[in-house]
Amino acid sequence: MKTENYKEKVRVRFAPSPTGYLHVGGARTALFNYLFAKKHQGDFVLRVEDTDLERSTDESLKMQIQDLQWLGLNWSEGPDPATLESHGDFGPYRQSQRLPIYQEKIAQLIQEGKAYHCFMTDDEIEAQKQSLKLGEHVRSPFRGMDTREADQRFKRGEKAVVRFKNSEGVREYKFKDLIRGEMIFTSDLVGDFVLMRSNGMPVYNFCCAIDDGLMQISHVF
Repeated sequence: MKTENYKEKVRVRFAPSPTGYLHVGGARTALFNYLFAKKHQGDFVLRVEDTDLERSTDESLKMQIQDLQWLGLNWSEGPDPATLESHGDFGPYRQSQRLPIYQEKIAQLIQEGKAYHCFMTDDEIEAQKQSLKLGEHVRSPFRGMDTREADQRFKRGEKAVVRFKNSEGVREYKFKDLIRGEMIFTSDLVGDFVLMRSNGMPVYNFCCAIDDGLMQISHVF
């Protein structure tokens, strides 16, 4: 696919984590996104990935915004530079403010049998890892647990992560990368990975996929 013939509107995003200063690598990524959007008369979106509540601060976000403005990389959607309030049709643009969206998607996946609550402790996970062979993944004993049993465990004060129920068989996933060409990955590269932590906060990879879809992001750098 040639980008010059791309029929849909180009929408790209720079999505930093506000846990410190904007570094050179981040500025480079922002520049590529900005130039690509400008070339194709598209939208350059600033999305703040601040689900790491312990390390993310408004002070860091303000510093990163100031640096982006100093570089002349101005966004068409995202946090307002002065108030940090979201501006655009696909907001809010701070992941910490999008928790109801992620919780709704988690509930949907569990209801459809595509995700499950896992009550394994860190010690149990580590003990299983010690016996795994190369290429094997942790297998949760809670993979087939009924949701009613999970509810009972929650009532007793137990905590759980939410894991994605990966396919039992091996599937191939293919997509066309504009730089590297056709890419192929098999489903057995990962196990039942975590979507939401036991404290109720979703993990980066889950939020990123949800947000890219809902914000109609066309290309990812």
